[in-house]
Amino acid sequence: MEALDVKLRRTKEEVDRLGRNWRALLDILPEMVFLIREDFLIEYMNPNAVQVFGNLGKKYCHEALCTTSGGCKASCPVKLAAANKEQSVDLFEASIGEVDVEFSHVPFEGYLGDNLVMVVMRDITQRKKHEREIAEFHNNIENILQQKISQLKESEKVRDQLSDEVSTLQLQLKKHGKTDEMVGSSKKMRELKEMIYQVADSDANIMISGESGTGKELVASLIRNCSNRKDKPFLKVNCNTINDNLLESDLFGHEKGSFTGATVRKKGKFEIVDGGTIFLDEIGDISPKMQSSLLRVLQNGEIMRVGGNATLKVDVRVIAATNVDLAKAVQEGRFRLDLYYRLNIINITMPALRERKEDIVELASHFVKHYRHAFKKDIDFIPSQIIDRLLQHDWPGNVRELENVIQRAVLMAKSHIITELDIIFDVNPSNAPAGDLCSELGKKLEDTSLKDLLGDLERDLILSTLQRCKGNVQKTANHLGMGKTALYDKMKRHDIAAKLPKK
Repeated sequence: MEALDVKLRRTKEEVDRLGRNWRALLDILPEMVFLIREDFLIEYMNPNAVQVFGNLGKKYCHEALCTTSGGCKASCPVKLAAANKEQSVDLFEASIGEVDVEFSHVPFEGYLGDNLVMVVMRDITQRKKHEREIAEFHNNIENILQQKISQLKESEKVRDQLSDEVSTLQLQLKKHGKTDEMVGSSKKMRELKEMIYQVADSDANIMISGESGTGKELVASLIRNCSNRKDKPFLKVNCNTINDNLLESDLFGHEKGSFTGATVRKKGKFEIVDGGTIFLDEIGDISPKMQSSLLRVLQNGEIMRVGGNATLKVDVRVIAATNVDLAKAVQEGRFRLDLYYRLNIINITMPALRERKEDIVELASHFVKHYRHAFKKDIDFIPSQIIDRLLQHDWPGNVRELENVIQRAVLMAKSHIITELDIIFDVNPSNAPAGDLCSELGKKLEDTSLKDLLGDLERDLILSTLQRCKGNVQKTANHLGMGKTALYDKMKRHDIAAKLPKK
């Protein structure tokens, strides 16, 4: 009996020793260790587990550890251990509160023979944080890359748009560079230029209408220079300065022997300008016969030489101009309706100078600069009173009249400033009273002597006659009814050169 007690005591001591040993082993493990009973009560927590989660002894594990775990209930170690009765080779992850853990489990038999589950956990909070940071970094990098790619695509799109805009601006600048000869920035002139740029690239026939002296020829040149035919031939024909029979031969050519003096076959201007542009000024003055011939060109692109019997194909863009009311001429039977419609596909109306007086200062400055260099005069100033007189004038002769007035003023100026004595407006012979000229002379007489006035008039008369005679002194002397030597003396006295400057 005594021996049995000793044996039992020794056995109890051994069990206690074993219990202390495995507890000591579990206590020193760096991982967190839980022993959980099969009824889910926490039997034991090693110091590391207590340090992280606090003392949860005698609490149910699913209340203490799993309530905040997204996946703990689904992978409950007690249930898994009871089902498998063997150590798990898998690692599970869960979040318990703010702690991320990685754990495994193994069935464990207590020293009293009770069934337990040992759960070994590692705190992977820092690792998960790093993983999230890396994932976030990768996501950020991907987002940044996507943003950069989007920005590059957008930049490429913007660059393409800018390239298109630059090309368009270069084209517009190239076109606008052709407008140097058309001076004026008034609303009417801006609208006129915009219309020219809009229609220039087409091959449509264009009619330019407006009063004499408004600059219809400049418009025709600008249309041609802005068109696709700018590098092709361009000819200008004034229809009212050529005899009707000669005009037909000039435009369409003639065969040898077709009329007296036709000793050789001659090409007409439509043949010469084939592929290019022809400008027919004063189109309203052509005869019915010429209208018929011109209509054939516009309808079929065909011409027939005078005296010929075969048609020739030509590709010519026609720009016509007139100061005649063609619609009224059609009503009166002086102009063919079908030709009117063929010519008048696009109508550009030139505004009279009195309708755009805000351009007068700009035009006057332009002409002063031109003739200052042409006449080698040191003119650099137009007084305000001169500007006022220019603005008050009605300008029946339009821009051409303004150019004549400025040309004459620059030529007559005795100093570097144009004075009121130098401004003489042209007399419109069609409607100006005879007293207008006397009135102008009277104004000049009030401020100067008769001798100086007569000298200025003599100088003007010689200059205007020289211009009409294109600088030919002999012809000028004949027109003025004086000898050539006497004319040279007067030209020397007034400092007039025989070779006049060209515009």
